[in-house]
Amino acid sequence: MKKIVYILAAVMLIGCNTATETNKAENQSANEDKPLIPQASSYFPKERAQVLVVGVFHFNYPGLDEHKTSEEDKVDVLKEPKKSELSELVEYIKKFKPNKIAVEANPGWGATEKLREYKEGMHRDKRGERYQIAMRIAAETNIDTLYEVNSYSMIRELSKKDSITYKMLTEGVNWEYDDPLWDNFKDWLDTEDKLANEVNLKDYIINMNSPEAHQYGYGVYLIGMFKSDDHKGADYLSMWWYNRNLRIFKNIQDITEGPDDRIMIVMGNGHAAILRQLFESSPEYDFIELSEL
Repeated sequence: MKKIVYILAAVMLIGCNTATETNKAENQSANEDKPLIPQASSYFPKERAQVLVVGVFHFNYPGLDEHKTSEEDKVDVLKEPKKSELSELVEYIKKFKPNKIAVEANPGWGATEKLREYKEGMHRDKRGERYQIAMRIAAETNIDTLYEVNSYSMIRELSKKDSITYKMLTEGVNWEYDDPLWDNFKDWLDTEDKLANEVNLKDYIINMNSPEAHQYGYGVYLIGMFKSDDHKGADYLSMWWYNRNLRIFKNIQDITEGPDDRIMIVMGNGHAAILRQLFESSPEYDFIELSEL
């Protein structure tokens, strides 16, 4: 009797397993019949121009930005230990193997002519990153052209062409808007200034170009005067800072010839934060993380 019960139980178990497997097969077949939802990237070419944005503080401290570095926190890239650290940074960036280099310079600056002079031994005593990073890497990798991709903003041009319209558009911007978040940003930026003397320059620049640093570097423009009444701050930012960076991006598009390009861009890090967003959104480029060379 027991033997019969065991046999019946085994038969039932086999039947259940068979039914389960049949159901699985039917479900799998049904799923295979359903159309897959393709990723948006699948519609665009996989081969794209690669771009490396090297966002930096301005090595020569022109003092044109809202945030000013105190004299005691400034670094000198022509003196040790920063001189050797700069060489380490240059060797690291060269791993990208660029075939084009663009700099934050206005049209007519004479970047390529200055590069030729640099190769002849001139400009070696100039601290600016255009010389100490861009020209140095160009010279050491046999690149003979530097591209000037900086641009002025629409609102700056308008101020020269139509002062009445300019005044109408900018009137009401609260430049003295008291935003408590500015204290947080100031603490961050002041600490970053002090760290420039305390940590290795390569590590410092890589950290400046991290996704988080770019995120908050972008965010600094979204406080203070941005919160002016009647969208005045938002309007001004779009006509000034965002517009300027869109124009810079367009200038880089103009020098892009195809997916074989490896374009290195040396910019103030405030620009790099927005350029990251633009390059990551464009199906024309692969944005290369500086930390992953």
